Amino acid sequence: MAFIDVLFATPWLFYLTVTLVSLCIGSFLNVVIFRLPKMMQQDWRCQCEEFLELPEKQRKAPETLTLSKPDSTCPACGHKIRAWENIPVVSYLFLRGKCSACGTRISLRYPLVEAITALLSVVTVALMGIGWPALVTLLLIWTLVALTMIDYDTQLLPDSMTLPLLWLGLIVNYFGLITEFSSAFWGAVAGYLSLWSVYWLFKLVTGKEGMGHGDFKLLAALGAWLGWQMLPAIILLSSLVGAVVGISLMVFKQHGREVPIPFGPYLAAAGVLALWFGAEIQAWWFGFLGV
Repeated sequence: MAFIDVLFATPWLFYLTVTLVSLCIGSFLNVVIFRLPKMMQQDWRCQCEEFLELPEKQRKAPETLTLSKPDSTCPACGHKIRAWENIPVVSYLFLRGKCSACGTRISLRYPLVEAITALLSVVTVALMGIGWPALVTLLLIWTLVALTMIDYDTQLLPDSMTLPLLWLGLIVNYFGLITEFSSAFWGAVAGYLSLWSVYWLFKLVTGKEGMGHGDFKLLAALGAWLGWQMLPAIILLSSLVGAVVGISLMVFKQHGREVPIPFGPYLAAAGVLALWFGAEIQAWWFGFLGV
């Protein structure tokens, strides 16, 4: 019997495996969240230097930065993080949230990302049931966690993540794992065009850009995974939460109206809710419309 068959037949082992793997994925996502924007900025700078045809002497030598190199180090003292210091959540607790070399505080965000990734993964498989659809959908959950944090930090939604997520959703639903392929196809189309239309309408009326192009692609990806029927609920939920958070920031933190607020985290959160409670949301939505 294959290992995957043993997992499917043994619920406690399945959930344990999902938890441990998701914790490790969360640790890797911390690297992606921190390094991918820096890699993008480095690539943009190189492209600009080439476009401007700067002499080699005036160009800044790009540092070697990938998702695997250089090794992770303490930003304060340069201490190389050893394997036992990089165990998800456990190492943070064992080290009491401090660097073993210099005692500098380690951001609580690292174990939180790991724990939240595992929690979202376990809830997803619990709600969807043990099987291939739940396992495949974990790829969506993990990517949304990374995109949420990157957009929160930098207001960027990298094409290197949103576009593969869109295509992966179409491929997954070609086999009907989450929804019908026709629903996924039109979900991708409608997801992109809906926010694209809002973007251009807002720009024509105000002369300003109301959102980034990455938001179009993220909603298209969610449409490809969940189908066009979920798009109204995703847009409504994300807009309501975004409006409440935005108004709260302006009222309580004196957040200027001209300061942009990332919309990606709200889209991602709404997408997860639609994934978990899609049937209930759809029934309420159609009932509200009287369909």
